[in-house]
Amino acid sequence: MRTRMLTVPILLAFAAGCSESPQADANESTLTQKGKASYYARSFHGEQTASGETFNQNELVAAHKTLPFDTRVQVTNLENGKTVTVRINDRGPFKPGRIIDLSRVAANRIDLLEDGIAPVKIEALD
Repeated sequence: MRTRMLTVPILLAFAAGCSESPQADANESTLTQKGKASYYARSFHGEQTASGETFNQNELVAAHKTLPFDTRVQVTNLENGKTVTVRINDRGPFKPGRIIDLSRVAANRIDLLEDGIAPVKIEALD
């Protein structure tokens, strides 16, 4: 009985520790989030996005899970302070802890290409 009573709290604590979610400010009308950014692999160039557009790695575009298509977002690399403004035209990223996927040109502007992932702050401008 004592073992069973200890098992449930331990499992709940473990499950809570496994979840990772991006931070969002309380004021959702001007969305600000902090989390990790990544960028699209070259193989996605020319593929159709969730918005119906053809993905172009040379345009300043990005994927976000919930922001409306065509929302402009300022992305700041928290490691170096560099910023880029992108337009949301796709859905994703779908890896835990990541809040935005950038096109190759956008990732290059904030020096994200070498590491592939960086801590960022995103702010919706529209």
